[in-house]
This record gives sequence, C-alpha cells and structure tokens, in this order.
Amino acid sequence: MATRIASISGLRGIVGDGLDPACVVEFAAAYAAGCDPGPIVVGHDGRVSAPVFLSAVLAGVTAAGHDVLLAGPIATPTLGRLVVDRKAAGGVQISASHNPPTYNGLKFFQSAGMVLSPASGRAMLDRFEKKQFHWAAWDGLGIVRPIEDPEGEHLARVLSVVDVEAIRRRKFTVALDACHGAGGRLGEALLRALGCSPLVIGPIADGRYDHTPEPTAANLKTFSALVSAAGAVVGFAQDPDADRLAIVDETGRYIGEELTLALAASRRLSQARGPVVLNLSTSRVTEELALKAGCVVHRTPVGEIHVVEKMRAESALLGGEGNGGVIDPRVGFVRDSFVGMAMVLDLLAATDEPLSKLADALPRYAMVKDQYPTGKVDISDLFDRLADAHHDARADRRDGLRLDWPDRWAHVRSSNTEPIVRVITEAPDAETARRLADDLGRWVTTAGRLS
Repeated sequence: MATRIASISGLRGIVGDGLDPACVVEFAAAYAAGCDPGPIVVGHDGRVSAPVFLSAVLAGVTAAGHDVLLAGPIATPTLGRLVVDRKAAGGVQISASHNPPTYNGLKFFQSAGMVLSPASGRAMLDRFEKKQFHWAAWDGLGIVRPIEDPEGEHLARVLSVVDVEAIRRRKFTVALDACHGAGGRLGEALLRALGCSPLVIGPIADGRYDHTPEPTAANLKTFSALVSAAGAVVGFAQDPDADRLAIVDETGRYIGEELTLALAASRRLSQARGPVVLNLSTSRVTEELALKAGCVVHRTPVGEIHVVEKMRAESALLGGEGNGGVIDPRVGFVRDSFVGMAMVLDLLAATDEPLSKLADALPRYAMVKDQYPTGKVDISDLFDRLADAHHDARADRRDGLRLDWPDRWAHVRSSNTEPIVRVITEAPDAETARRLADDLGRWVTTAGRLS
C-alpha cells in the first residue's frame, strides 16, 4: 500500500507498489455493489499495465452480477458518453491520467455519464474498506460483450457543436501529440472529419510514451519545435486518457493548458451567453472573458464533479478546469480534449487570425504551479495560520485555502490523487506570481518541520 491512494475520486498507485490486481478486483466489486441493475461500461487508456487491470476489473464487475460493455482503449470523455448512450448503470475507466507509466488507477462514472458524486464516492470507499461486496451466485454472474464503434456517437456530438464546413474550407495542417494514449484514434478521426491534414505523434495506445505524459511546456519541447517546422496552424497535446488538452501555437510557442479553456470560451461566448463555471485553481483569464461578455461566473472546489454539478444546477453555457479540461454540456459532462480541439479550430476558422495573435489578445496573467510533499504537514493548522497571516486577502476555505487580492490570487490545497500539497498563484506579472508562490511555499515547508 506504499503508493496507493484510495479516495472518493477512485483509485491510483504505482503498479506493484500499492496497486495490484487483488485490490483492483475488490475496488471494482465495491463500485459495482452500489450500481443499479444494468450493464457497466469498461474502458482503459494505453498504459502497458492496462491488460492486467482490465482482467481484474472485469472479474470484479461480473462477479458482482453486472454485464460488462467492453469499450477497449478509449478516451475518458468517450466512456462518459457511452454510459449515457448505452443506458448503462455506470462505467469504469482504467487510467492514471497524466501520471508516469509506473502508475495506473480507476475512475468511476455514474449513470448520468459523469464521475461519481462525493457521496457516492464515499459510499464506495466505505464498502471497499469494510469489504462489503455483493458476490453473485454461479447463475447470476455477468457476461462481457464488446462495443462496436465505441467512438462514433462521441465524434458526432463534437462535430455538432462547431461549423464543420467553415473549418473544412481552411484545410488546416494540425499537429497532434496523442502521447501513445487513448485519444489518438478519435483525435485523428476528428481532424480528418474537419478537413484537416493531421500529423499525429504517438497515435497507437500502447503506453510507450515518448516523454513524461503530462502535457507541460518542459515535456513538450520537441513537439513544440515540430509544430512550427511542419507549418501547422496549431499543435494539440493530450494526456494519456485524453480529458486534458495543452496547445502550441503556429510559432512553436507553448500556449499551455490554462489557456485551452480560455480559447474555447472565446469561441463559445461569441455565440451565446450563459453562466460559466470554473474551479478555484483556474486562471482569471476565462473569468474576465465571461464577465466582459456579461456572463455570471461561478467558482467551485477543485474536482471535475464539483464543476459538473454546478454546471447542471446553473444550466451553464460552459465549464472546465485550468488543467486543459473543457466541459461543454452539449457534448457531455466530462472534461473533453476533443471538444477543446474542435472549438479552437472553429475559433481559427471564424476569426481568420493566427493562434499566436488570438492568444496574445487574451487577458495577460502569469501563473506559478508548485508542489510539496505532504510529509507531516498539519494541513488544517497550516490553512488557519496562512489565512491569519494574509488577512488583507479574501479567504475561501471550500477547498484548502484560496486567497484573493484585487490583482492576484493564490490557492493552497492537498491533492486528491497524489501525496502532495499544491501551491498555485496568479498575478499580472511573473515576478509577483513567483514571489507569492515562494512565500507560501516557505509556509508549507516550515509547517512540515514544526509538526
């Protein structure tokens, strides 16, 4: 159990050092025990360990009496779409998202096609810890049935939200780094359906990553150079389960993940008005765009389900997270790299401007994202002392501690998927953001020494 993190968000850990087939069988069975009658969709990203844990998930779900609709290697947003389209009782995605290849994990979905609610996640975790499974008798075991064309409906939904003919007329050259993950096949199909000439790197979902899979600037240096060398109008980079999207402009400049949502919002806000939902760690860039357009902006704790639940409650126009996760309710309630790709191409076609110019026209902020080992830090005490020491800022304690000043903000919180404390700051200039992050980082490290 050295690296295993079992939480209301699911399960994640290093293969062979906390994550093993035995615990995966039990976690899958604990999930299935809380599902209504009906089949459960199961998919996975392209990790080398996927076949091992696929067998374990199939065993846990079918032994609990549920049939499995087997989707194979698919993107996480596609699995969410399948749960709804196949009227399934739920879904399981085998993935560790952006983590290195040594990791794997499980993400669980409710029948509405979105990840589990906190209450459902807590109930599942309680069943897992208490080993409260509902094992079926021999004549009640589930069966496994493959899904034919698992990506067709998702592709159609994405195409329905953009001006396909306008994009086709432009005949864009587009680079895509699918990172040997689950998004390569659908990503290429989407680009071809939009009349683009795609240059796809790592299209096969085999987990043989060419670089550390998180789509950061440092990890995409080679890809960024390729984008400009190939004459592409844009470079898209997915994480292994394709719910996150980072962007490189036509000059080879890394635009990043934070501006993915902002660029998508630029296009959507030119078409309609409505509430926009962001989490507490997301840049102010999208917020400013929405407010300028006369839209209400809602902030939620970090976590896809918090954003999604607020979107549904407010009938939101758009939502997402600053990690490159765009959520368009017309397609589904899951972060979706394919929606992000299509909306950015739609923006390019509609404006007839290069991506570099569109990015430069966005509100300008500098962001710093640091992380520190949790160690022996007393998190609650740390947040209390930070709030007291920064009494000139407005404090939000819904998820760790967010501090807001008129010109800058900071968010300090514990990760739900890794044993770390995250420190995120944003300010009009890089020096101010860095100085604030370093100040808060000293508080975190000092708290660890004093505890």
